[in-house]
Amino acid sequence: MAEQTAFTDIRPDGGGRPDGGGRPDGGGRPDGGGRPDAAVVRDALGVGIAVGLSGFAFGVTSAGSGLSVWQTCALSLLVFTGASQFALVGALAAGGNPLTAAAGAFFLGVRNAFYGLRLSQSLALPRAVRPFAAQWVIDETAAVSLAQTGRRASRLGFAVTGLTLYVLWNLTTLLGALGAEAIGDTDAWGLDAAGPAVFLALLAPMVKTTAERAVAGLAVLLGLGLLPVLPAGVPVLAAALAAPVVLCLEGRRRAGQAGQADVEGEVKR
Repeated sequence: MAEQTAFTDIRPDGGGRPDGGGRPDGGGRPDGGGRPDAAVVRDALGVGIAVGLSGFAFGVTSAGSGLSVWQTCALSLLVFTGASQFALVGALAAGGNPLTAAAGAFFLGVRNAFYGLRLSQSLALPRAVRPFAAQWVIDETAAVSLAQTGRRASRLGFAVTGLTLYVLWNLTTLLGALGAEAIGDTDAWGLDAAGPAVFLALLAPMVKTTAERAVAGLAVLLGLGLLPVLPAGVPVLAAALAAPVVLCLEGRRRAGQAGQADVEGEVKR
């Protein structure tokens, strides 16, 4: 993801120093609140600005798919999760059924619920604030917040990342949508490729392990293989089956290795 570059300096051990930034509490603050506020704000702003600017690509892609400026802006204001938004407008641009497109976007957005479960423990926000904070529970805010040590630093990272990204994402969405309308046919400029390109740029740094590469490869094969025979939007949903298939095979492989190790142990005895 775009935030991977900004995360190179986000270290929960107090900025890379063994003493946590010069204090015995390991957080660089006398109250044990985690890293210094300035360092947290710096990293949060870096992530928010870097990723927020990609809203321009969404605005262009959405307008090119046939959505109006106000519909495009409403998606960013109300949905505010980039991968789901790109998936939705991508399916619509391909002529997919709106319900199918919405279903694909929904499944991509489910991961935010799991982020929320983890963040509810680290942030421990008051109940009155949680419904509003839930709007900002996305990949970037979760990553910055969970990289901190101490509740204060975690809350600060979440708030600054969320505010910066929300404002920039919506502003650049508007500019992208207006720009797309001004230039006319986005296909003629090749801007229809902006959405998939940004999506791949966000995804590529996250694929690290062998299992993740297998899931990605199988998903590509399913998506491309089913594209000619299924309605637009459905191949994306079918490609999601790659994850449980690979996880099942990986589980069996590990179980087999464990069984083999037990047998070898018994033989040695």
